[in-house]
Amino acid sequence: MSYEIVDSSSKRMDKTIEHFQSELNSVRTGMANANMLNKVKVNYYGSPTPLNQIAGISVVEGRTLVIKPYDPSSLKEIEKACNQADLGIAPQNDGAVVRLTVPQLTGETRKEMTKKVSKLAEEAKVQIRNIRRDAMSAVKKDETMDEDVQKDAEKEVQKLTDKYVRKIEEMADAKSKEVLKV
Repeated sequence: MSYEIVDSSSKRMDKTIEHFQSELNSVRTGMANANMLNKVKVNYYGSPTPLNQIAGISVVEGRTLVIKPYDPSSLKEIEKACNQADLGIAPQNDGAVVRLTVPQLTGETRKEMTKKVSKLAEEAKVQIRNIRRDAMSAVKKDETMDEDVQKDAEKEVQKLTDKYVRKIEEMADAKSKEVLKV
């Protein structure tokens, strides 16, 4: 039973790491990155549709994202969705494609972005700790385990928690360095 608790905790922690990575991908650095648009949803024939499903997204010259819709009639909706997504970038519609030119980050903006990275990292760590708390209470409630097995399971859960917290810190540090790189 203790292995099931540790395994399910590990799977939940993996999902937290995946979510954290997707959040980090949306943080703006000085370079254009198609992942910045992962959260943009376009009102496509009445239903919110992820932008990458209705348009091709490419990076041009390292600083410009070019969004070419598969259906040219959706161009206005794509432009509108980019404006509403709060990307900090004004879309430019030339009638065939939408261009997003990523501006050079100022020192102040870089600091704001590193604060955002730190906040996201802290939220991910809290989720990891909540998973640990749930696992520890499940171990304590399981009356089929003897004391030694419970102690071992608690140690395993703690090792797992420490491992994932370190991973989050490493990912956050790497993203912060990327943001601060001029």
